[in-house]
Amino acid sequence: MQHHNSSKVTEILLLGFQNFQNLNIFSFLLILIIYIVTVCGNLLIMLVVSYSRSLHSPMYFFLTQLSLSDILLTTTIVPNMLQTVLYEKSYVSFIGCLSQFYCFSASEALECLLLTVMSYDRYQAICNPLHYTSIMDFTFCLRIILVFWLIIFIMMLMIILTLSHLDFCGPNIIDHFFCDLEPLLELSCSDTFIMKMESLVLAILFAICPLTVVIVSYMYIIFTILKIPSVTGRQKTFSTCSAHLTVVSIFYGSIIIIYVFPRDQNQQNANALLSLFYTIVTPLLNPMVYSLSNRDIKQALRKLLTNFSYYFAN
Repeated sequence: MQHHNSSKVTEILLLGFQNFQNLNIFSFLLILIIYIVTVCGNLLIMLVVSYSRSLHSPMYFFLTQLSLSDILLTTTIVPNMLQTVLYEKSYVSFIGCLSQFYCFSASEALECLLLTVMSYDRYQAICNPLHYTSIMDFTFCLRIILVFWLIIFIMMLMIILTLSHLDFCGPNIIDHFFCDLEPLLELSCSDTFIMKMESLVLAILFAICPLTVVIVSYMYIIFTILKIPSVTGRQKTFSTCSAHLTVVSIFYGSIIIIYVFPRDQNQQNANALLSLFYTIVTPLLNPMVYSLSNRDIKQALRKLLTNFSYYFAN
């Protein structure tokens, strides 16, 4: 059967936050500051890990990839959102909207997989320490990152191709600040059953399965920690995964609140604010959690700043 794409929508109107017009300048400045701090914080994490030899380990290698994912996410969402906040609306081409959704979904899928492999790394380090270095070597880490990127590229491309073959006959208005899947599907005048099935498969692959691995890994970690006789030993061992556990809780907690619990379509601003936390605040918190709760990173950061101060002083 030959498919005829009768799409009439060539651009999408994003409405953003319609009930906060009086706070446009304040919201613009706040989001801009958060974006700058997020990018600088994640770049600083990547610089510190690359600079300090003591941080050249699998956990921190994956942390740099997590920072890269956060930068990709915020850079995909924030620039257009700033325009939407400042002018109370913004127009995005249909191709641009699909591109934004592709980068957004790819970065979120990568973060799910990275948090999963980081929990596996903590499992090996705590539950199987004698074989840790032989299992979690640099070759394994590099290969798994390349596999993650390849899988995400292929799977997300399939979603975008299916989405682009739907008919969009109008309207072209999305009451949101970025192009998410559900608002896009509401604009389509085609049967979206196949698209929804594909998105369900991706949710299982990139959210449910990774979360299951994380939970199982931490169950084994907790059982192993409880076997340590001394309280000090238990606290020291748990501290090595406390930052990761905090990031996992924030990330998956926001996913569950936004995508699992039912949302009232009449409360679009509340839904948009929840998505704001998910797309903007979480990437800001990740480097803060790791830098404030991780002694090794704080020591490496002090050393880096000291060396830079000495360099510029001379």
